[in-house]
Amino acid sequence: MDLMQAIKTRRSVGKMTDKMPTREQIETILEAATHAPNHHEVEPWKFFVLAGDTRLEIGNIMAESLAAIMEETQSEKAQAAIDKERKKLLRSPVVIAVSSNRPNSPKIVDIENVEAVSAAVQNMLLVANSLGLASIWRTGAPSFDPKVKAYLGLEPDEHIVAFVYLGYPAVPVSERTLTPFQQKTQWLGWQEVESNE
Repeated sequence: MDLMQAIKTRRSVGKMTDKMPTREQIETILEAATHAPNHHEVEPWKFFVLAGDTRLEIGNIMAESLAAIMEETQSEKAQAAIDKERKKLLRSPVVIAVSSNRPNSPKIVDIENVEAVSAAVQNMLLVANSLGLASIWRTGAPSFDPKVKAYLGLEPDEHIVAFVYLGYPAVPVSERTLTPFQQKTQWLGWQEVESNE
C-alpha cells in the first residue's frame, strides 16, 4: 500500500476482534512513530503497550475515578456507566498509551512536544492501516486522570496524548465524504508567483 492510499483509506474502527497483532507489527508501528518531526530533536514521546490483564487494571482505575465524580453510584444506570468505563480498554486486544514529556529546557515549549507526539500518533495510525490492522485514537477523561498517569509512572503534569486501540476490524470499514481541500484553502500570493513564471 503506498502512502497516499494509506492516508485515504485510514479509518477509526471502534469494534475489533480478539485476534492479537504480532509483536513484530507493534514494533513496526512504534518505529514509525519515532520518525515523526519533533522540535529541537527532543523525541518527546513515551509508549506503553497495554495487553492482557493490564488493560483491566487500568480500567479499574478509570472506573474508580468516574465513580468518584458521579452524584450517585448505586442505580442501575450508574453501575452500567461504571462497568462500561472499566471495560473500555478491553475493546481491542492491544492499546498503546502515548505520552508527551515535559519540557526540560527553556527553549522547549510544552505544546510543541504535544504536537510532535500527535505527529507520531498519526504515523502509528497510518502504518497500522498499511499492515491491515484496525485502529482508533482515543483520549477523554482517562488521559487527564492523575491515577492513570501514576499507574504508568507519569507525573500529573505530563500529557497522555493518545490511547491507540489496535486489532483487527470486527465491522466493515466505513466510507466517508470529506470536504474538498479547495473549500478550506486560501492561496495567498500564489497568483503573483504564477504570473512571474
